[in-house]
Amino acid sequence: MDVKNTPRYLYWLFCQFELITCSYLMEPWEKVLFYSFNLAMLGLLLYTTYVCVAFQASSAFQLLCSFLGNPREDALPVLK
Repeated sequence: MDVKNTPRYLYWLFCQFELITCSYLMEPWEKVLFYSFNLAMLGLLLYTTYVCVAFQASSAFQLLCSFLGNPREDALPVLK
């Protein structure tokens, strides 16, 4: 994809979005509310995904470590 055509392509995608959602028929104040709501939902979705993926990755790492065995935890009862 050519760098010169990137703004044109993004504008085309925006026009497609407006056609699909019929937001081109809305008044300006309705568009502001509609786009604000959509951006807020997208932000919450991305934040939730980030938090859940981090939590799941941490849990998976702890589970993997418990399967492989942690030599420090196994050695402590012997030393005491």
